[in-house]
Amino acid sequence: MTTTGFTAVLDRDGLGALVTALVADGRTVVGPTARDGAIVLAELDSADQLPYGWGVELEAGHYRLRRREDGAAFAHSAGPQSWKNFLHPQREKLWSADRGPDGLPVISGGPAERPSYAFLGVRPCDLRAIAIQDRVLTGGAFKDGGYEERRRGAFLIAAECTEPGATCFCVSMGGGPGADAGFDLALTEVVDDDGHRFFVRVGSRAGAELLAKVPCQEADTTTRDAAVTAVAAAVDKMGRSMPPVSLQQLMGASLEAARWDDVASRCLTCGNCTMVCPTCFCTTTEEVTDLTGDHAERWQRWDSCFDLDFSYVHGGPVRSSGRSRYRQWLTHKLGTWHDQFDSSGCVGCGRCIVWCPVGIDITEEAEALQAEAEARKKERER
Repeated sequence: MTTTGFTAVLDRDGLGALVTALVADGRTVVGPTARDGAIVLAELDSADQLPYGWGVELEAGHYRLRRREDGAAFAHSAGPQSWKNFLHPQREKLWSADRGPDGLPVISGGPAERPSYAFLGVRPCDLRAIAIQDRVLTGGAFKDGGYEERRRGAFLIAAECTEPGATCFCVSMGGGPGADAGFDLALTEVVDDDGHRFFVRVGSRAGAELLAKVPCQEADTTTRDAAVTAVAAAVDKMGRSMPPVSLQQLMGASLEAARWDDVASRCLTCGNCTMVCPTCFCTTTEEVTDLTGDHAERWQRWDSCFDLDFSYVHGGPVRSSGRSRYRQWLTHKLGTWHDQFDSSGCVGCGRCIVWCPVGIDITEEAEALQAEAEARKKERER
């Protein structure tokens, strides 16, 4: 039997067999597809539904699909969704209650069964995002039981990044285009004169068992070298970077920075950045009833710190201005997240830059705050 650390090569038919084996095992396979003008995550019945021949063009506030001549399936950067949409869904029913014959409520729980997911094409930045959400939603005293159950059964197939987008900056956040941990299988797509194939690394026993069910070849030196070279070259192709300073300290020292007024003049407080972020986790709950009042449900849904009511306490919201709400998001993401969860809350995927309607760039804002901090320091030294 193959073991952890084993490497192999799959051709396109072998990738199809991999998806077929997962479906046969009762898995709900989710992967990237080209739909509605974007690369979106959707349930797959076959590997033929992958976005072969599609790439993306990214910039701040800009996203376009573009055709590729090489037929690659994973040569695109992160789309508008992340795997958070499946592990930590936008809406989830927590319980329901019906009025019983004696007038007392009869309460039942949430969904009886949850899908057994297999995620195909998880980018390394999203692997790190999943690990962060694991700490947030299962690592403390107040665990999210639904997330924990979905995550426990999820099978992760990574797709290493060989063509970062113009808004990617994972390297400057301590990550990189290669998958280093947290996967069952890791694929690196290779398209060259020797054909279209996938270099595979086994990361778990479950991954080894799945790979043993599909036709594959032991990895040859040419494919291995091509895969390693492509991932290594991607390190120098990042379109963005964070300033090379302690972002935690920078955020803590910039609470009164004038830059917050500048970004507030542009920010629509729409919350798009929190919706597309793969690590943002805030939720609220709401109760709904039917017209008779005999049936009630409690639902958990995503919330955003850009929502005016997010910080509402008796008498009004704590953060009533756009300035204070943007500052809360950025200083938490890059700063106080460390205090809560021992890491940054940003993995450098660039989604918040792409899907901001006015093109606010988190790396540009961090650079501006750093420049302002340096100017204040020079002024004090005079």
